[in-house]
Amino acid sequence: MHRAHMLRRAVIAATAAAVLAPGAAQAASKTVVVTTPQGKVQGIRAEGADRFLGLPYAQPPIKALRYKPPVAAGDWKGTRDATRQAPACIQFQPTGVRESQATSEDCLYLDVYRPSKVKRNEKLPVLVWFHGGGSTQGTGVIYGGQTMASLTHTVVVSINYRLGAFGYLSVPQLDAETPGGSGNWGLMDQLESLKWVRKQIPAYGGDPQLVTIAGQSAGSAGVCSLLSSPPAKGYFQRAILESGPCRSNLTKERAQQIGVNFAHAAGCTDDAALVTCLRQAWVGNLVAAEQQYVVNGRVVGTTILPQNTRDAISAGSWNKVPVLVGNARNENRLLSLAQVGITAEGYVDYINTTYGAAAADVLAHYPLSDYEVPYYALTAVQTDSGNACQSLILADKLGDLTPTYEYEFNDPTSPTLYGFQPPGIDMNSAHSAELAYLFDFTLGDKPLTATQERLATQMKRYWAAFAKTGDPNVEGQPQWPRHTATNAQVMTLRPNGSAPGTGLAAEHQCDFWAAHGVAYTGY
Repeated sequence: MHRAHMLRRAVIAATAAAVLAPGAAQAASKTVVVTTPQGKVQGIRAEGADRFLGLPYAQPPIKALRYKPPVAAGDWKGTRDATRQAPACIQFQPTGVRESQATSEDCLYLDVYRPSKVKRNEKLPVLVWFHGGGSTQGTGVIYGGQTMASLTHTVVVSINYRLGAFGYLSVPQLDAETPGGSGNWGLMDQLESLKWVRKQIPAYGGDPQLVTIAGQSAGSAGVCSLLSSPPAKGYFQRAILESGPCRSNLTKERAQQIGVNFAHAAGCTDDAALVTCLRQAWVGNLVAAEQQYVVNGRVVGTTILPQNTRDAISAGSWNKVPVLVGNARNENRLLSLAQVGITAEGYVDYINTTYGAAAADVLAHYPLSDYEVPYYALTAVQTDSGNACQSLILADKLGDLTPTYEYEFNDPTSPTLYGFQPPGIDMNSAHSAELAYLFDFTLGDKPLTATQERLATQMKRYWAAFAKTGDPNVEGQPQWPRHTATNAQVMTLRPNGSAPGTGLAAEHQCDFWAAHGVAYTGY
């Protein structure tokens, strides 16, 4: 059981984070110009990295291009100013960006970060980042890659992609005009960004044949989908999955049921004129309609996503590349914020309602007496049966097919995302906690301590080494063993000394969940 509806609502908070401080780009002391196939680009150089911000990878998906596959961005004459970030995509939930962050339907842009003074014709590994946010919110502009680029000599690309009803709406009328099927506009955007990388990234010092796609939460779902997408074959050579272990997607029938209900709620009730109405609809009406019908699911049975990734892996028809996969220790302390005030009685009721015949066993394995507050018991159940054990199952399967490395992020003092800190609740190592250690962005709680910065440096080095070689191991860091089903090594990333081990399954009671058939056993 995935508790899909509950998690969909709870993920509203999952990737809310601060944008770069106003004027941050202007604080740079020097500009830098590169010549690209699109035209000349002027970025900014500071602190050992060059930033090229707000680069278009597709034409604005507005008016006639709303609800259509992305169209490659054109070229320009003169020199394009790339010192300011583009707006975030329209948010269909309220906490994916700060109030001061601009949003727009015209949002298909990306930011490129590279180490300063890249040598001529240098071919650096490229990490393309897909942000999370439940596919309804969030933005790539909050993930600065300058420190990773400077520290690891890697090119980092962070993109925006269409969200909510703009990104995933599927209805029969759109199918009729969309070769390959509708509903995967955001996924199409992600693939279009990889096409941009293949053509444009050499001008920034990147190697188009050494591309890693990486994402967290909903961004990881995008990575999973591209792993099983035939049109994506060859556009990437590595994959990183953070807190998103390849769950099932929507069938076309279910997606279109949701889509038609959504369209009607948005005021488009004449099915014969549905597409015209949707393309002309005021953005506010579409955002409001999503409060009744959430549109955030990728659609299987389409050209870009013919089957679920788990089925493609089982059939051997996936884009086989090395994989790095993992989760945070206490994922659901953030994902389940909607239930933060749950009582002891409420916890028992939830377990009984959710797990049926297995409820007594669940209560026995997760007794309230073992936890300070009922919320900790609830989120332990949800974390263990969810991302923790599901990531392990995925790693077990992949480990016998391709080089696979699994991690668990566990910092008992980690900052909280966006300052989410309910009274009396310790939010350490919750969903999204690792992001502050990999990217340059402010979580709104507190900056990293010197000890945490050391862990952050280690993680950046691991991620970059994996992007370069398909193996995260790097000189001077603890050895990270390859994961297989028979040697289920998991690297625990922690500030007091990262180390591998085989105890994750026991810590999260994965055997218990598998025995009761409520963990993700689709493999």
